[in-house]
Amino acid sequence: MADIKGGPNPLFLREEELRQAMELLFFAYRDFTGEPDKILVDYGFGRAHHRVIYFVGRHPGITVSDLLAILRITKQSLSRVLGQLVREGFIVQRPGLRDRRQRLLELTDKGRELETKLSERQQRRIAQAYRKAGAEAVEGFRTVLTNIIDEPDRGRFERPETPAKAPVKTSAKTPTKSAARG
Repeated sequence: MADIKGGPNPLFLREEELRQAMELLFFAYRDFTGEPDKILVDYGFGRAHHRVIYFVGRHPGITVSDLLAILRITKQSLSRVLGQLVREGFIVQRPGLRDRRQRLLELTDKGRELETKLSERQQRRIAQAYRKAGAEAVEGFRTVLTNIIDEPDRGRFERPETPAKAPVKTSAKTPTKSAARG
């Protein structure tokens, strides 16, 4: 006789399950951003500053247009935040090598220090959750999050196929397509 009580609820698409998932995302995001928010207050920054610092740190040399595409904010909003980060010495802008009208962005030492301070706490939180959940749950979580993201951005998270029996290389920073476009 099959055990029908064990395992995940096969009716996971019911409204109550979907609403619970929405709530879990809300609380997870609130707590995930809580510690960095407290740090940002000391600098007079908000979450928009954090996002810019994170993505410029993750993709050194990113263009302003690529950053706008990732953040999906207006040029005016980015200009306000980016201008403050540049004036206060967290980010430097330089013209593109091929197109001098392009603005390439990079964190300064001061910017890298702040990005590390903000990211360390978030990485610790994620690592702890991953350890508790296990590898299979982590892969399921990654699949769910990837499928929540709009289709055009999913390619940013595709993993290259690795041949069987080939050693898998891991690094703290894996380049993405947008970093390669620079």
